[in-house]
Amino acid sequence: MPNKVELLGISNAIVDILAQVSDDFLHEINAQPGSMMLIDESAASDLYKKMSVKKEMSGGSVANTVACFANFGGQAGYIGQVKNDSLGKIFIDDMLSLGVDIRLTPAEGGSPTARSHVLITNDGQRTMQTYLGACTELSALDVNQNTIGQSEIILLEGYLWDIKDGKAIAEETVKSKHNSQAKIALSLSDAFCVERHHQAFKHIISQGVDIVFGNEDEVMALTEANSEEEMIAKASSHTQALFVITQGDKGSLIIDESNTIKQKAIVTNNVIDTTGAGDTYTAGFLYGLTQRKSHQECAQLGSWAASKVIQQVGARIDKTITQEYKM
Repeated sequence: MPNKVELLGISNAIVDILAQVSDDFLHEINAQPGSMMLIDESAASDLYKKMSVKKEMSGGSVANTVACFANFGGQAGYIGQVKNDSLGKIFIDDMLSLGVDIRLTPAEGGSPTARSHVLITNDGQRTMQTYLGACTELSALDVNQNTIGQSEIILLEGYLWDIKDGKAIAEETVKSKHNSQAKIALSLSDAFCVERHHQAFKHIISQGVDIVFGNEDEVMALTEANSEEEMIAKASSHTQALFVITQGDKGSLIIDESNTIKQKAIVTNNVIDTTGAGDTYTAGFLYGLTQRKSHQECAQLGSWAASKVIQQVGARIDKTITQEYKM
């Protein structure tokens, strides 16, 4: 049985390949600024060759949250599929270096490790071209009592529902909650993901999700609301789930059945790369939660973490930065 952890992430394991590029570069590869496009293995190989100076690190939304959580000092584990290739090694070694307990060994066969080419322009905007590869081959058989172990919080990624076994993985995770008393958290991933899996998300939330993380667009799509007031009312009607909603420079909302907390954003004029702001907010919030802090204090920590990560290239803040925060 794996070691007990405070946070276990289950998600698509992706290596982020980050590079500063010009608007002309985006035009050359026919990429709409700010877009996210899925590409095949051949296109991924061609794009990789065109990127000059680049940084490679383990990535994916929930993996970023897990890594940042570990940098805050939390005990973290991770389940996601990579192949035993050069990028798979980067993913595993990177997570292990942060102290994350990797619960699944790299596959010897199958597709190459997934990678997301994160193209960052001078205004801090990110344009992503992603090859999913091995991460789509995560199996429901890989998520069981042995790999889940004893976890205080289990964080699921909305993008899991895009892979073949995603629904079964989610159901197995919720089943584990009843055996271990773990809290289940769901990251909605993006508004288009919510639209693709709207009924499935509503079902899993009703079945046992304790915390829902999403930005305002994602939660508006989930609740089918037309205004912030309607979104708050519909979110608060979920008697079991706590909703944590990021709103960019407006801050964030924390909503439960009886209370709504509004947390102001921490303003910075040094925005370099918005990659991972939501993931980092989630890490800060969850770390605060495992330290038995109030929801207000968790939101403050999440906002602080998000304000730090957007002042650098990459979706993770270093341990030397996280240690600056005094809880």
